[in-house]
Amino acid sequence: MKELFKLFITFAKVGCFTFGGGYAMLPLLQKEVVEKNNWATTEELMDYFAIGQCTPGIIAVNTSTFIGYKRKGVIGGIAATLGMVFPSIVIITIIAGFIRSFADFEIVGHALNGIKAGVCALILDAVIKLIKKSIIDTYTFVLFVAVFFIALLTDITTVILIVASGFLGVVISYIKSHINSGKGAA
Repeated sequence: MKELFKLFITFAKVGCFTFGGGYAMLPLLQKEVVEKNNWATTEELMDYFAIGQCTPGIIAVNTSTFIGYKRKGVIGGIAATLGMVFPSIVIITIIAGFIRSFADFEIVGHALNGIKAGVCALILDAVIKLIKKSIIDTYTFVLFVAVFFIALLTDITTVILIVASGFLGVVISYIKSHINSGKGAA
């Protein structure tokens, strides 16, 4: 029960500060899940995040569900998910009650602009950390560049790009292992 509460509280904390969507939560997840609680490795977190992006629903919720499930099964997944969404439900309910009262204040617009700038910095930080862990050789660098430009220049959905990247990762690994096994036999 103690660990379920810890899952709920940890993801509620992440949920409180996840402005700007799932990508903005990566640095918080890295700190809470990987560094502070040792619930997953950086690689596992990236895997959960990638799968969370491919599956229906919100990335933050999907990722928290995967991590909670890994820790304590179905009940852990439920506790982590509830923790992630609880702050949003409370905040949205409060804002909905007062939105007409303060939506036109100039200071609210300035605050939101500041939040957006901060979120961009958090996303950039997460991207830099992911790049350092994900681009490990020439093949992954080429795949990164190719997917980046395909995403930038086309309307291909992220699901297709992620599935194709996974497929290419398997193919590249297979080819590399056969090349290396051929060198050992010669």
